[in-house]
Amino acid sequence: MLIDVLGAKRLGLLREVVPAATLITVLLHSTWPTFDTQLNDVQEAARSVGQQIQVLRANTEREIEAAFDTAKEVRAGAMVVGTSTFFTGRRDQIVRLAARDALPTIYDKREFVDAGGLMSYGTSFDDAYRQAGIYSGKILGGARPAELPVVQLAKFELLLNLKVAKSLGLTIPPGVLAIADEVIE
Repeated sequence: MLIDVLGAKRLGLLREVVPAATLITVLLHSTWPTFDTQLNDVQEAARSVGQQIQVLRANTEREIEAAFDTAKEVRAGAMVVGTSTFFTGRRDQIVRLAARDALPTIYDKREFVDAGGLMSYGTSFDDAYRQAGIYSGKILGGARPAELPVVQLAKFELLLNLKVAKSLGLTIPPGVLAIADEVIE
C-alpha cells in the first residue's frame, strides 16, 4: 500500500522542521503486516541523505512507553511514528509521551495532530470517502464490481500544529508552511 511507503516523505518533512536532529527514532509496530515495507522505506531514505535513525519496535502499550524511554536515553532529536491501526488506537498515549519528552514527532494520520501532535502526513480520508462513494454509486447503478478499476489514493495532506511547534521551540520553515494543507494555530 502506498500509505506504508510514505516514511521517506515523513522523514524528509521532519528533517526540514528539525534540521538539528542528528538522531531520529522511528517507532514501528513490528507485527503489523507492512512492517518490513515501512522499515525498508525509512532505512533507505535515511541512508540516501545520511540521516542517523534508530528503529524502535512496539507491539504493546508497555512497549510504547519503553520506546519513548529509549528515545530519551539516546537523546533522539525527533521521531517518526509508523503506520498501524494499533498506534492510531493509542494516539492519545503516543501524543502524550511525545509532549512529555518534548520530542518533535510526525505521524501518518490527522487524528494525531487533532489529539495535540506536532504534524502528520498521510492519505486524505476525505478523498478516500469520496472515492468509496463514487464506487458505491457505480455499483448501485449496475456496474459489476469485478469490472471496476482499482483506484490508488493519490491525495495526501500535511497538517501542522503551530501551538505544539511553539511549545517545542520550533519555527516551521516557510517552505513547509507553504505546502501545508491545514495549519492549527
